[in-house]
Amino acid sequence: MNISKLQPDFKLDPHSAQPLYLQIADLLSSKITSHTLPAGAKLPPERKLAALFGVSRTTSINAYRCLEQQGLVETKVGSGTYVAELSITRENALSGVPWHQLFTPSPQSPLSSILRELVDTNLDSGNISLAAGMPDPAFYPVKLFQKLFNQDKGGTNKADLGHIPTEGYGPLRLSVAGLLDAKGIHLSMENIMITAGSQQGLYLISKVLLEPGDYVVVESPTFIGAHQVFQASGARVLTLPVAGAFPFALLEDYLIRYRPKLLYMIPTYHNPTGRVLPENQRRELLQLAARHRLAILEDDPYSDLYYGEEPPPSLKALDTYGGVVYLSTFSKILCPGLRIGYAAAHPALINRLALEKQYIDLHSNNLAQILICRLLDQGSLPAHLAFVRAEYKKRRDALVEALRHFCHQDLTFSLPEGGFYLWCKIQVPVLSGRLLHEAAKTGLSFVPGEAFYSTPDGEREIRLCFTTHPEHLLSEAAKRLSEVLARLARADKRKETPVSIPFRPIV
Repeated sequence: MNISKLQPDFKLDPHSAQPLYLQIADLLSSKITSHTLPAGAKLPPERKLAALFGVSRTTSINAYRCLEQQGLVETKVGSGTYVAELSITRENALSGVPWHQLFTPSPQSPLSSILRELVDTNLDSGNISLAAGMPDPAFYPVKLFQKLFNQDKGGTNKADLGHIPTEGYGPLRLSVAGLLDAKGIHLSMENIMITAGSQQGLYLISKVLLEPGDYVVVESPTFIGAHQVFQASGARVLTLPVAGAFPFALLEDYLIRYRPKLLYMIPTYHNPTGRVLPENQRRELLQLAARHRLAILEDDPYSDLYYGEEPPPSLKALDTYGGVVYLSTFSKILCPGLRIGYAAAHPALINRLALEKQYIDLHSNNLAQILICRLLDQGSLPAHLAFVRAEYKKRRDALVEALRHFCHQDLTFSLPEGGFYLWCKIQVPVLSGRLLHEAAKTGLSFVPGEAFYSTPDGEREIRLCFTTHPEHLLSEAAKRLSEVLARLARADKRKETPVSIPFRPIV
């Protein structure tokens, strides 16, 4: 349950004739009857609700009792307070169609809508979002796209603007094959399918390979979208720690005991930690996977964004047994709105993915595919990459310098050699959810560490994206963060128990 939905701009009025507990009850009632808080959602304990609104625990208890009398919440002894199912009479009074009764079961995890909230980022001047992993819109190659769009060598084939193969625009698939060939991945267009971003590729692969109860192995922490997709598939998730050397013994134990169908990896500029898996460990991983005939899903959105030496070859480039499925996207290096990514795999898997994709969108956007194809064919990508690498390196360094200046030892982190993120550990007794809640009041947002784990971890970790804003705003973000950290640390010295706030970011 997203705590920000309870009171994004709501303030109690102590001078109102209406008691404070009724003001709280009315707010919650409106969220429940509008289904912003769905049936079955767990509400905060009375103590945390009181802390949220700055009232006594008695006031929060009275608010819940009022809602319980209205049949809007129910208390489960030893478990907590939950949103109740609305009665048919009440539901009919709200709408002619009881929509929520028609829905299939939806995920109740706090992660269920985090990606939707992350991409709905408001970049107003007063707000600094270090949450969404986005390029800076100022760097979108709009003029280049306009030039490419206006090109008309011999006339555009109008058939290319109609339906095209589900696998993607043929010339683009050939161009992507050439792009991959330069990275040591030698494939033909039959090995490649164009997707609506790599997130769609991840979803399709999950649909094709995983059934409820199947085991999948992921790094911990890892990409939020992978958690969502595997949860939706009903898969059972086994985790591998990211810190330190790759845990080969643990993975082999999983392979022997559970026979997982899939290993999901981000080996290059890992999201969120920025780690790069060394080449020798990549080769050892592939040897282990080949012995057990394990399929590996390599997610690689960031390898072109290196700020020093180039990273090691991808797992797919080193793959000799054909078990690596490679995903990438143009969202991080060009602009997210193109919604174009690609999957590279055995032709049998590509064909099966295409059969699944046709139920979703038949094929990805034609115009975006044509634009990217022209960009690749004219050799415009290397110059753009060189430009954004130089700019993002400046921003990484600016945020690092500002954090070291303002936050001192309150936050620690390792310098990433590429990608979008700093993965920070909080060194003072402050929980990341509480830190976000207070930082949002200053116009600053980020992603708390809990979002990247499938287990209850990450309460003292946060992810900061340094690519979306210029250097002076990154410095201001570090300053705001340091002030909030210092204030919360002082509060802890008064022996107040930290309030754990559900971790979906306010962006």
